[in-house]
Amino acid sequence: MRTIDIHAHITPVGFVEANKKGEIWHGMPIDAMSIHRNNPKTTWTPEERLADMNSLGVDVQVLSTNAYFYNYEGDPKTVTLMTQECNDYVAELVKDHPDRFSGFSTLPMQDVKAAIVELERSMKLGLKGAMIGDNVNGETFDETKFLPFWKVVESLGAVILVHQGGDTVVNQRSNRYHLPNTIGNPADRAVTFASLVFGGVMDACPDLKICLCHGGGYTCYGIGRMDRGWEVRQEAREHIQKPPSTYLGKFYYDCLTHSEPALRYLIDSVGIDQVVFGTDWPFDMAIDWPVSWLLGLESLTNDEKEAILFKNLEKLLGI
Repeated sequence: MRTIDIHAHITPVGFVEANKKGEIWHGMPIDAMSIHRNNPKTTWTPEERLADMNSLGVDVQVLSTNAYFYNYEGDPKTVTLMTQECNDYVAELVKDHPDRFSGFSTLPMQDVKAAIVELERSMKLGLKGAMIGDNVNGETFDETKFLPFWKVVESLGAVILVHQGGDTVVNQRSNRYHLPNTIGNPADRAVTFASLVFGGVMDACPDLKICLCHGGGYTCYGIGRMDRGWEVRQEAREHIQKPPSTYLGKFYYDCLTHSEPALRYLIDSVGIDQVVFGTDWPFDMAIDWPVSWLLGLESLTNDEKEAILFKNLEKLLGI
């Protein structure tokens, strides 16, 4: 059975080399990834990565530059140059290992025009789309300034993987107990779903292909309350004529729920065709043996496991 991982990160080799020399790289300080200094996988070579993939039973990783390098608050010109180098590196790895790697670009989202240009360029290099954050310096993606970006994404058939970067909605309340990650990440994903739906983006661009990491966060669990808000509040119906729950099947969701009942609920809520395999490699919040974990879930049928592990992503990404 083939396995394709849509949620696998990589550190730019240019940053790794600059870091060894104690040099700043495109404005990124040498301690940009210090939180993961005890995780050697973040700087592994392609050969070491492939060996680990083999041990995990992962056939293909869709590489995405680590979210630490979004740098949306940085100088747009500097960040644009950085994203070009990141995307060239991923494209090079895909070219060198076409049977093992596919890839997403990273984009200078603080400059919408530059982000569009870089998305178009990176897709010509063979990448499948881009990984972006849940917001850009606090602005959610229903802001009108981002609509040209979504129009181009739709026209290109690009896949957008949404993954948090930097502070989440929890940071202002608490920085303790790893809550900005364990609670903040899922909360941010629900805000992104709601912004794109309530803001009318999914109606304006009905053919978008958006995958929400971490099982879409709290989206499915909270969809009933979103529907109720749409029913009783005029402001919730400003841009959409249908309840939010009717949009669940327009998104894709990775399977990284850390819970079999949660994954079963996700599948039953959005449909098996919308759920894909994602691991969060190589970080500590990933499931240790993700393929084995999924294959061992008793509440999933064999057909559902195959759909998640490779069939849905073969169709979505064309690989």
